[in-house]
Amino acid sequence: MTTSIIADEIRAALSAADDVDATPAERAEMLMEIAMGLQQQPRSPDQLHSAVTLYDKALTVCPQDMRLLRARILARKATALQAIPEQGTDALEQARATFEESIPTLIDFGKPEELAEAEMNLGLVIQNLAGAGRARITDAISAYQRALRVFTKTKYPREFVILQNNLATAFLSMPMTDERGKMREALAVQAFEEGLKVVSLIDHPTEYAMLQNNLGNALQYVSSSHTLENNLRALDAYDEALKVRTHETTPLEYANTISNKANCLWNLPDDPANPDAGNRANLTQANAYYREARAIFMDHGDLDKARIVAEAVDQTQREILMLPATNGHGAQQSRATGASKQ
Repeated sequence: MTTSIIADEIRAALSAADDVDATPAERAEMLMEIAMGLQQQPRSPDQLHSAVTLYDKALTVCPQDMRLLRARILARKATALQAIPEQGTDALEQARATFEESIPTLIDFGKPEELAEAEMNLGLVIQNLAGAGRARITDAISAYQRALRVFTKTKYPREFVILQNNLATAFLSMPMTDERGKMREALAVQAFEEGLKVVSLIDHPTEYAMLQNNLGNALQYVSSSHTLENNLRALDAYDEALKVRTHETTPLEYANTISNKANCLWNLPDDPANPDAGNRANLTQANAYYREARAIFMDHGDLDKARIVAEAVDQTQREILMLPATNGHGAQQSRATGASKQ
C-alpha cells in the first residue's frame, strides 16, 4: 500500500469522525474499526503509525464517561504500538503503558476474553522488553498466567497453545545459574508438552510445528544428566515439525528447524548404543542441513542467520576433515540397519 493511499484513508477516516449525524461514541468506534483494518497484515510501518494516529483521534472523540469503549480503544492502540518495528524500545514501552492503562477498566467492565487478550499481549510486550533489559521477565510470566485463567485448553485451544509457548520461552530466557534454573527448564518442557496435548498435526499444523520445533530446542539445551535421551527426543520433535515445515511451503520456518536439527546432530553419536564409534554420519548430515539453511536464508535476505549458519558449515566441515577415514562407518551401517526394521 503506497503512502498516498494510506494518507487518503486517513483523511477519509478523519472526515468520517467529524460526521455531525453520528454520536461521539459512534465516531470513536468508526475510527477504531478503520484503525484495526489498517493494522491487519500491514505492508509497511506507515500503516501501523497511521493506525496509532486514528486510535488517538478516537480517544479524543470518545466521551470521557464511556470508560469501557476508551479501554478497548487503548488496548487496540497498544497492539498497534506493539507491532511497530524499531531499533529501540520506545514503541514497546508505550505499548506497555497503554495496556496497563486499559486493563483496570477491562477488569471492572470488560468481557473476560478481552481482558485475557490484553494480558496475553502485555506479557509478550514485557517479554520483548525484558530481552532488551527494560523489564522483568517474571512480570511477563505473571501476565501469561493471568490470561490462562480464561484461555483454557478446552474453551480456547489456540490461545492456550500460544500462551504455553510464550510461557516456555519466558522460562528458558531466565538465567540458569542455580537449582531453580533446572526447575524452570523442566517447566518450559512441560509447557510445550501441555500445548501439544491440545493441537494436532491435522487440525492445527502451524501451531503443532511451532511447538514441536520449540520443544526440540528446549530438550536439546536443557541441563540434564539424560543428555543423549533428550537429544533423541529433540530429533523426534524436529522431525514432527518438518512434517509441516517444508522448503516449498514455509521456507524460512523450514530453514530454522533444519538448523536446529543440525545443532542436535552435531554432537550426537551415530549409534547411541556405541557412542565411541563416532558421529561421521550425523556430522555429515548436520553439515548438509546447514548448507541448505544458509542458501534459504540468503535467498530470503536474512543475512544475519545466513552468516551464523555459514560459520556452522565451516566448523562442521573442519571437524569432518579431521576425522579418521573409517570413523563412524560401522556406526552408520548399524543405524541404517536399525532404521530399516522400524
